[in-house]
Amino acid sequence: MSQEMTAGLRAPEPIGESVPGNRGIWVGIFCVLVEFLLLFCVYFIAKAHHPAAFERGPDQLATVAGVTITLLLLTSGYCMVKAVAAIRRDARRTTLRWVLAALLLGLGYPCVKFFEIRWNVAHGIDGAAGIFYTVYYYLTLNHLVHVSWGLLGLAWVATRTALGVYSSRDYSGLEAAAMYWHGTDVLWLILFPFFYVLR
Repeated sequence: MSQEMTAGLRAPEPIGESVPGNRGIWVGIFCVLVEFLLLFCVYFIAKAHHPAAFERGPDQLATVAGVTITLLLLTSGYCMVKAVAAIRRDARRTTLRWVLAALLLGLGYPCVKFFEIRWNVAHGIDGAAGIFYTVYYYLTLNHLVHVSWGLLGLAWVATRTALGVYSSRDYSGLEAAAMYWHGTDVLWLILFPFFYVLR
């Protein structure tokens, strides 16, 4: 049998090798997306029953805080894209620098959120200020919890990158952390207009 025919009969690549990251992280991402899909339903139901509250609500929030968080998450996500690209070239020091940059930018999110909530409370905007703010706190703080898990994941892969665990042949852990981090980005890009832009 010729070499060309043998190559044609070669078994297809296992599905697991074509999935970015690993299957476990995709199960986790799917669960988070389902959770937020239900929370988005809560948002729309509350908005349908209290349109005036959702019309006025964004006017009281600090839009600059929402914009800052958006920029921090997007740039942090970009750093993880560069980190994955670097490890594919076996550029481990460069990979570590990109992961640390992603982690530092990501840490800016809870910092901004802390000052935003302080500003809100100082202006009488707490969870009891109305249905809009109840939904706002519930969804955004829930998102912050998931971001915190993502930050722990970034810290973990930064440590493993520094220890030389990842290489161009095995970087599924690093890629899994990047996938989860991008998932939190996507969720924020939906939450941001809901509470800071749309009326």
